[in-house]
Amino acid sequence: MPRSQKSNLCVPEQCQQKQGETKVLRGAQAMATAKEEFPSSSTPPFRCTTQRKPGTKSCSTLQGTPRALFTPTTSHTRSYAGAKNKDEKRRSSSQEPPSTKRSRKDPLTKKVGTLVQFLLQTYKLKKLVMKEDMLKIVSKKYKSHFLEILRRASFSMEVVFGIDLKEIDSIKPSYALVSKMDLPNNGRLSRGRGLPKTGLLMILLGVIFMKGNCASEEKIWEFLNKMRIFAGKRHFIFGEPRKLITQDFVKLKYLQYRQVPNSDPPSYEFLWGPRAHAETSKMKVLEFLAKINDTVPSALPSLYEEALRDEEERARATVLDRADPTAMASAVRVPVPGPAAPPRPSEA
Repeated sequence: MPRSQKSNLCVPEQCQQKQGETKVLRGAQAMATAKEEFPSSSTPPFRCTTQRKPGTKSCSTLQGTPRALFTPTTSHTRSYAGAKNKDEKRRSSSQEPPSTKRSRKDPLTKKVGTLVQFLLQTYKLKKLVMKEDMLKIVSKKYKSHFLEILRRASFSMEVVFGIDLKEIDSIKPSYALVSKMDLPNNGRLSRGRGLPKTGLLMILLGVIFMKGNCASEEKIWEFLNKMRIFAGKRHFIFGEPRKLITQDFVKLKYLQYRQVPNSDPPSYEFLWGPRAHAETSKMKVLEFLAKINDTVPSALPSLYEEALRDEEERARATVLDRADPTAMASAVRVPVPGPAAPPRPSEA
């Protein structure tokens, strides 16, 4: 067999893992569409994509390409020298990504962003969401587009913030906002500050699952960098990513972060923490990844089969627990925590 053909072949499990990683990345990039839906009036709590320059009155809007959610904040320099400035504006307009142009032309985008803001505030207050209130937010002008606006806002809430919008009464239409995991302070980690971090946690659990239930720190950051999330660079939703992942999620026992035994120089790896095992499952994580990629969990057979086995073990453990509460610990196979990772120097 020619070398060029042979190099393209891989073991089925490896191929499925690659496909799975691609799906997760697509899903993570799908999170970026939410930033196009956050209107400029949303700051605070949302940041602008450009820095304020001396002498200017305000910062730019939060519109951008699908990857903009994960792109570090940058400042843009402009030339205001007559015709040269006009040429530059025409040139930048012609080179502007189609997705940005579409978002600016799409009249629903701003309404979606406004509705997302309303849903986040309602979730923070732990209240039910009434359809009549959402219709007021959308306004009569866009009432005929309400279902599409609601669909897009619901997608953003689930993918970015890990919050499901569930209908609880169809007669007097009302909805409950339910987090996929029970993080403190409605997923904001800090009381009264920040935005829910559950979406990123679900993504991380998915990557660990696809890496054989144990992912090296190198692989985790390799993936996050593709999402434009960098250690030491503050993210407008996730804050300082290294602290969030290696300290906050670890302290809350959603992730395990440990040194690889006998590694020299020391290397580190991530596993699911006990609270992740308790509050979610491999099937739920796989369903989350499948939904944001508009596919089904069975599209990744090996991961799906493992998730099914996990569901069966959980079902057996539930039965045993009802009969004998002490039997559950031996029925569910939860990884034994390794030695805690020593503090790592922060990256600038």
